[in-house]
Amino acid sequence: MLVSNTTFRGLLVALAIGLLTTLQVQADEISRATLLSISCAGCHGTDGKSPGSIPVIGGKSSDFIATALRQFSSGERAGTVMGRHATGYTDEEIQLIADYFAGR
Repeated sequence: MLVSNTTFRGLLVALAIGLLTTLQVQADEISRATLLSISCAGCHGTDGKSPGSIPVIGGKSSDFIATALRQFSSGERAGTVMGRHATGYTDEEIQLIADYFAGR
């Protein structure tokens, strides 16, 4: 089956737009995760590797971090300030933070 040049160009443009849109969405999520992680950096370090007595969260599994944040948020897990921080995040934001620090 032969495709005309116009049809082929149209398909290429549609593919390019689809790829660019996907890349933009991914870049937005990365930027949002980075932005959300800034509030954690003051205590846990920029990469989640606290040099002091604050727990290291960088490199822990995403599930571990997300579960801990949800437990702080619900009051199931005790903490000094973490409950107040965690209650300010949606489930989506908790997952973004967890994925961000799991990759560090």
